[in-house]
Amino acid sequence: MTEAPRSPWRLRDFRILFAASALSHLGSNAGYVAIPLLAVTTLGSGPGETGALAALSTAAFLLIGLPAGAWVDRLPGRRVLVAADALRAVLFASIPVAWWLGVLSLPQLYAVVLLNGCATVFFDVGSQSVLPELVGRERLAPANTALVSLMAGAGIAGRGAGGVLVQLFTAPLAILGGALAYVASATGLTGIGRCHAPAAAPPDRKRLRAEIAEGLRHVLGSRELRALALTATLSNLGAQMINAMLPVLFTHELHLPAGALGAYWAAGGLGTLLGAGVARRLAARLGHGRTLGLAGLWFSPAALTVGLVDDGPWLWVAGAGWLVTTAKTGINNVLGVTLRQRMPPDPLLGRMNATFRFLLTGALAIGSALGGLIGQTAGVHMAIWAGAICMACAFLPVFCSPVRTLRELPVTTTPPSRASAAPAP
Repeated sequence: MTEAPRSPWRLRDFRILFAASALSHLGSNAGYVAIPLLAVTTLGSGPGETGALAALSTAAFLLIGLPAGAWVDRLPGRRVLVAADALRAVLFASIPVAWWLGVLSLPQLYAVVLLNGCATVFFDVGSQSVLPELVGRERLAPANTALVSLMAGAGIAGRGAGGVLVQLFTAPLAILGGALAYVASATGLTGIGRCHAPAAAPPDRKRLRAEIAEGLRHVLGSRELRALALTATLSNLGAQMINAMLPVLFTHELHLPAGALGAYWAAGGLGTLLGAGVARRLAARLGHGRTLGLAGLWFSPAALTVGLVDDGPWLWVAGAGWLVTTAKTGINNVLGVTLRQRMPPDPLLGRMNATFRFLLTGALAIGSALGGLIGQTAGVHMAIWAGAICMACAFLPVFCSPVRTLRELPVTTTPPSRASAAPAP
């Protein structure tokens, strides 16, 4: 028997997944900037409508996030990823077409971001669930470092490019570029080798409910997984309260160009990239759990400076605080995701990932709606302050849990392949 390669980069399927994910992230981040700016500048949406648009973009995780995990556990992973990207390309392409025909409306944007979120549910859960199969659990840490760094780099390039495209050309053209990136991603993913096969028979309604409940029990019943979920949920809640209101703040109140908003969001991508880059080295010196706990203690208070965002020097202060705060996110994304991927058995991976995505991305939907409500009733700055306080306190569940004492990543003994594993009872 030949020895498995130590680096995930030596695996062809991982290289394909990485390249396709790069294109997919670029498309998503271009739309992240362009769609709310299109709503604000062309359709005249206010804080409440902009918050609703941001909430609908992640509401799918609340609607189908949990059953998606059970479905992904029974579907070929490659087909899930290809279908998700193809659907997102069609949805994004419909926006510039409607704009050119003069029939673009807020209801269409609402529908596009909601359905795009449904496709993203399956892409995110599917990609995290096939990764252990593609690279092996012993290579999950370097593979996640690469993917988190990719996500951060795409945040820098995609959001920065999105802001520039909106400023130099138009928001619809930036969105069209996102659609083309999704097409390229779907095409590349067809080159991935065979992923796990679906189970012999589809589950009935009773079995589906039982499998969803098992995934919830696995996450919420573990002190370590529960702490990781709570910290990430609070962080996402606060971050989205801020992000949902930034287009309104930059455009309506500070009268800054679209490129400034793209640059601000790109600073967050740079922070995530820096955090991901140092995560494994810090973990090697301090231990995985201790790094997660101390990173929160050291970096989370910087979120409070984001509440100072305003014109002039305070914009730079808030941007620096945002970069430091997102550096903690980069560390959490590498070490926290690797930890939770190594704990469950293979047949529970999809449901575990779906439970996390349900909680984390559901928090984005709630944060968007809450930010819009506070912005509409108490002012945009108050909504941003509320989000900053939430992010500053988000580290506490992990810091006060057994995760902080973990020095090594646990390894779960699993069957050799998901295809041979028995379905959950």
